[in-house]
Amino acid sequence: MARYEHLPIYKAAFDLACEAERAVRAFSRYNKYTLGTDLRNRARALVDSVIEANGSTDRARVLKRLRGEIESFKVLVRLCQEVNAFSSSAVYLGLAERVVGIGRQNEGWLRYAAAATTSAGAASASTRETKRPGEAGHGGNLAG
Repeated sequence: MARYEHLPIYKAAFDLACEAERAVRAFSRYNKYTLGTDLRNRARALVDSVIEANGSTDRARVLKRLRGEIESFKVLVRLCQEVNAFSSSAVYLGLAERVVGIGRQNEGWLRYAAAATTSAGAASASTRETKRPGEAGHGGNLAG
């Protein structure tokens, strides 16, 4: 499995999950077991998706799914704020800023993954185009 602890997006997602856990502790009983459970689960899902993306061969697909998960988390955080589930607006702002930062990192990683996929596809396409029919394709002219 690929290492992921060094990734800034992993660190940010893990910090977000920890902050969500602390925020839910202060929720009222009603919100703790409804919105709080959902908030905690989705925060952990973001961490899991980052780990999955890092080890995936189809990274762009996983990162696009992560984009949707991030947007869903943003909506949930906003909903929690609207129903006054957070103990203070500072808690809301902290979570909102963290999730926006994760979204930015994800978009950067997605652009990088898309460019890498495109350049790899272009390299293999140019290799196919330069070979003549009947060529073995395992080395160049050895005579010099």
